[in-house]
Amino acid sequence: MTEIRINPPFIKLEQFLKFSGAVETGGEAKLAIQNGYVSVNGEVCTMRGKKLFNNDKVVIEDIELLCVIEE
Repeated sequence: MTEIRINPPFIKLEQFLKFSGAVETGGEAKLAIQNGYVSVNGEVCTMRGKKLFNNDKVVIEDIELLCVIEE
């Protein structure tokens, strides 16, 4: 699992996927989320604007990412 560190108190799922490098474009993130290829904390998530907080686990295909809030 790869830790992705961010500064704000949360980040939207679509932005997180781009920031982490799991996808290259916003369009690619949008399609992956809408098609049910992304799960958050073990549940498929189809909401692009879902807010991720500290220690949320995101999986897209075989990539596991952990959202870590830096304070």
